Amino acid sequence: MIPPQEASARRREIEDKLKQEEETLSFIRDSLEKSDQLTKNMVSILSSFESRLMKLENSIIPVHKQTENLQRLQENVEKTLSCLDHVISYYHVASDTERIIREGPTGRLEEYLGSMAKIQKAVEYFQDNNPDSPELNKVKLLFERGKESLESEFRSLMTRHSKVVSPVLILDLISGEDELEVQEEVPLEHLPEGVLQDVIRISRWLVEYGRNQDFMNVYYQIRSSQLDRSIKGLKEHFRKSSSSSGVPYSPAIPNKRKDTPTKKPIKRPGTIRKAQNLLKQYSQHGLDGKKGGSNLIPLEGRDDILDVETDAYIHCVSAFVRLAQSEYQLLTDIIPEHHQKKTFDSLIQDALDGLMLEGENIVSAARKAIIRHDYSAVLTVFPILRHLKQTKPEFDQVLQGTAASTKNKLPSLITSMETTGAKALEDFADNIKNDPDKEYNMPKDGTVHELTSNAILFLQQLLDFQETAGAMLASQVLGDTYNIPLDPRETSSSATSYSSEFSKRLLSTYICKVLGNLQLNLLSKSKVYEDPALSAIFLHNNYHYILKSLEKSELIQLVAVTQKTAERSYREHIEQQIQTYQRSWLKVTDYITEKNLPVFQPGVKLRDKERQVIKERFKGFNDGLEELCKIQKAWAIPDTEQRDKIRQAQKNIVKETYGAFLHRYGSVPFTKNPEKYIKYRVEQVGDMIDRLFDTSA
Repeated sequence: MIPPQEASARRREIEDKLKQEEETLSFIRDSLEKSDQLTKNMVSILSSFESRLMKLENSIIPVHKQTENLQRLQENVEKTLSCLDHVISYYHVASDTERIIREGPTGRLEEYLGSMAKIQKAVEYFQDNNPDSPELNKVKLLFERGKESLESEFRSLMTRHSKVVSPVLILDLISGEDELEVQEEVPLEHLPEGVLQDVIRISRWLVEYGRNQDFMNVYYQIRSSQLDRSIKGLKEHFRKSSSSSGVPYSPAIPNKRKDTPTKKPIKRPGTIRKAQNLLKQYSQHGLDGKKGGSNLIPLEGRDDILDVETDAYIHCVSAFVRLAQSEYQLLTDIIPEHHQKKTFDSLIQDALDGLMLEGENIVSAARKAIIRHDYSAVLTVFPILRHLKQTKPEFDQVLQGTAASTKNKLPSLITSMETTGAKALEDFADNIKNDPDKEYNMPKDGTVHELTSNAILFLQQLLDFQETAGAMLASQVLGDTYNIPLDPRETSSSATSYSSEFSKRLLSTYICKVLGNLQLNLLSKSKVYEDPALSAIFLHNNYHYILKSLEKSELIQLVAVTQKTAERSYREHIEQQIQTYQRSWLKVTDYITEKNLPVFQPGVKLRDKERQVIKERFKGFNDGLEELCKIQKAWAIPDTEQRDKIRQAQKNIVKETYGAFLHRYGSVPFTKNPEKYIKYRVEQVGDMIDRLFDTSA
């Protein structure tokens, strides 16, 4: 049971909480009443605001619509005024632009093209909207005048700023092709950059708006003239340089063995001069080839002219390729793409035709030279043909897209040169064989015949053009001529394309044929001499000259391709001629040999007959020695080594025989005047023989 005190306290506590709850409830009730009142007031305000908004809306909407209509009207008026201004402007175009068009585009191309654009728009407007308007005729006439001025400006810019490329610059351009690893190629500036941009803009306008292609004809005519003049200027440069200094600047022509391109430019090719220098070197060593005569015109005399003409033409061919490439690059910026190939074809025609005509003139001159047996002129074909073949890939690339007739010009010239070259080779071989034995043309001293020196000189020059000459022979299918079977593996799909090895065998066989013809002719010529000894000296000198010339050049290796024993054969021929010559001394030594000489006992007096025999032997020897020495002193053996060898061999034989004879009979009392018969000591006889073959002694 809860104590009374706790119950009393609990009751007070409950009463206090109840009182608090009542107070809270009273506060909430008051708050709700205030909230209801505020809500009623807000509803009343909102209702009043809504009413006012409705009134405002009813007032504003009509004003807004009216304003919108006014704005639309204003816009229409502005557009109408703008259209009127635009239309009116077309009527003013003629008067606004006439002065500019009349003064032309020079120095004001941007402004001029802007005026032309206005005129063009005016023409289009009147054509579409008022084709009967007199204004249309005005702007049309103005447009045509403006177009003509642009065409005239195009011509003027091209004419005034297209300059001939100087020969020195062309030569630098050509020589630069071998130095690309070191120096980056710089393109030619045919037109100043500002002028080029003006020309490009005019050309594009004429194509797009002028609908006129006449300017393309103007372009190719002007550029064609500059290209042609540049190449002719280079050729003239060579002529002037050669006449003034004798050595024209020639940086880009190869002068290597075989037909391989070179990386190192040199001063000049000098193919003809080179072989003649070889001949002079041999002459210094005693192989003098200028004594004899021949109906073959010597290869000396016109070599400088030929070298200059050959150099000039070869350089002009290279210049054409480089300049044509540069012209095409320029053309692609100015001429529309679908007209580029045709325009380029027309542009290069004059220069290309000039080159081809000059090439044909060279061929024609070579053909005439063949008839005259002037093979120095024919030799100009070889370096030119080699260069044309080496340049042909670049030619073909440059001429891509041109007409077939243009592309075929170079192959046609190459074929013509190959045919002429092959004819020259065959004709040369035939002339070596058929050169007549003219007594007045024979060298009096038995030295090298001019026929021999010319033949060797010609063959030496072929060394510089082995593949070219071999291809000439192969192109004429000369394998049958030389009895060389054609192996299918040695030919490509083209009937005129042969392997390098086959061409080399053809050339080797040809050289052997020339040498064989030469040997037969020399044998025939040697019979002109009445003295067999001089005939032997003549053959010895010529055979030795041929052998040494073969050995000093690469000819011996080339001959060995088809004739392995050629060197040994020539040595045998040389030795045979030496032996033949030595027999000429038998008529001298026979006087003093043991046979038919009197046999006597020492101390026994000689009979008159025996003394007479000894006198005759001494006299016969002395007279024969003097006669031979007098005759053979005028003969020549140019090669020092051979001359000494032959002298020494003969001296040994004669001195030995004479020494034995003199030892046996020199002290015999066969005469009261021994000095009359014993005229020479052994050493004197040797000295006399040492002076043989020496015209200066």
